[in-house]
Amino acid sequence: MTFRWYGDSDPIPLQYIKQIPKMAGVVSAIYDIPVGDPWPLEKIIELKNKVEAAGLKLSVIESVPVHEDIKLGKPTRDQYIANYQTTIRRLGEAGIKVVCYNFMPVFDWTRTDLEHQLPDGSTALIFDEELAGKMDPSTGELSLPGWDSSYTKESMKALLADYQAVNEEKLWENLAYFLKAIIPVAEASDVKMAIHPDDPPWCIFGLPRIITNEENLERLLNLVDNPYNGLTLCSGSLGVAKDNDMVRLVKKFGKRIHFAHMRNVKITGPRSFEEAAHPSEYGSLDMVEILKAYHQAGFDGPMRPDHGRMIWGERGKPGYGLYDRALGAMYLTGIWETLEKTGL
Repeated sequence: MTFRWYGDSDPIPLQYIKQIPKMAGVVSAIYDIPVGDPWPLEKIIELKNKVEAAGLKLSVIESVPVHEDIKLGKPTRDQYIANYQTTIRRLGEAGIKVVCYNFMPVFDWTRTDLEHQLPDGSTALIFDEELAGKMDPSTGELSLPGWDSSYTKESMKALLADYQAVNEEKLWENLAYFLKAIIPVAEASDVKMAIHPDDPPWCIFGLPRIITNEENLERLLNLVDNPYNGLTLCSGSLGVAKDNDMVRLVKKFGKRIHFAHMRNVKITGPRSFEEAAHPSEYGSLDMVEILKAYHQAGFDGPMRPDHGRMIWGERGKPGYGLYDRALGAMYLTGIWETLEKTGL
């Protein structure tokens, strides 16, 4: 069991994370390196030492961002890919075993409300299709935690214009080019690459998204059929689409899942959802059956409780408070202990 930690700027200190029963490690990254630059080995070692001094393990790097020029297939991509290879080598040298990344154009995870009040008074992240249709990122007025905040209004407009020439097939081509360059380096460095699904798993703002369903996950793994080319399987990303059967996905791709994100979501419309408390009854996913599938697949990799609600008056980074994610971790470890002891 692991916990996302955003470094020294995170309001949740490592000692609090350590106090969560059964918590073995943290998932983190280096956040002050410009996207596309290689990570200095000394900064990686510094982060690792800080985590280990708190009695935890640096289990996963989440994430090493992929520069937009790589996704766009620009001539400059080769230098950025070379830098990415350097970072992988240095992470391997530092003993890091898993890197989570994504290939979402421009925007990382997207929500339309970060403080939607649920009936019990807690607040959660939601995505409303109607509200999303009214959002225009080119105005420069939108800002969400999953987005790169370094873009100006002008650079955002230029970037969105560049993507007018990139459809889904072109994005697949650019992803294949990237993977064919980095997976051999990852294998040589003993670092497993684990792509995160698109969140939400459909096109937004006219931009293509391709890591969205079973067929596309299989296509991704076949681009470079190597165990080091694997998945971060996120129940809260893929699970918001009714066609994605999370139990089936775990059973099918179990050996290629290097990192598990576990959270519940409540589907409220064809392309609308709200993030819920982790237990199955609060959302649309059967968390017990999903974990059972992981257990039967022999999964022994890192898992973390993903986004949580804000409860008990806590304020902090949307989706990443302490209390609800800690409750989620205990819920997940309780189920896992039952599976271990009963052999289910």
